[in-house]
Amino acid sequence: MLVVLSPHLDDAVFGCGQLIAAHAGATVVTVLAGRPPRHAPLAPWDADAGFTEGDDVIAIRSDEDRRALHVLGARPRWLEFCDSQYGVTPPAGHVTDALDAAIGAAAATAVVVPLGLFHSDHRLVHDAALAVLARRRRLSWLAYEDAMYRRIPGLVADRLARLRAAGITPAWVGGETGHGRLKRRAVAEYRSQLRALTTPGRPGYDDALAPEGYWRLAA
Repeated sequence: MLVVLSPHLDDAVFGCGQLIAAHAGATVVTVLAGRPPRHAPLAPWDADAGFTEGDDVIAIRSDEDRRALHVLGARPRWLEFCDSQYGVTPPAGHVTDALDAAIGAAAATAVVVPLGLFHSDHRLVHDAALAVLARRRRLSWLAYEDAMYRRIPGLVADRLARLRAAGITPAWVGGETGHGRLKRRAVAEYRSQLRALTTPGRPGYDDALAPEGYWRLAA
């Protein structure tokens, strides 16, 4: 069983939607899918995504995620931790334990994790995943390149160097080349996030439709 770890409600599909589509019944575990604290002000990203005060942002985004994963034949698992944009960052140990439990519950044989580039939430999930890797070395582990952030010069190379320094050998295995049409349909379900990504000063989402990239992790 393939399990894919996603920091937010879109990252797995943007980064490895074709791989997910190639493994019917895969589980996507989204770590930061919890509701913000009550009475939290509307976050700037959510405003750019078209939300207004009083909207149940997480419910709407979860619906987008559910539809996207249905297109790919995958199942969602949403953890209750909060996105850092809401001013609440969960303890790393709590995230590690929750991921360990989710991976075990899914009877995973292979786990796909973000390289953890640029964004603090992505780094948090990456680091927690490596802690689980240390507990579950018999599983097959892959890392996917975080869409959009992988285009920032030097970030992928820096992450690979950090992995090697930590005793983990990353080996390039290329990317999934099939199911491109399904991925396009799935990406299109994230209407709110595509709107935010195309606001002035942001990178757009072309990279989410570019060839995917994977690294096998051996510890």
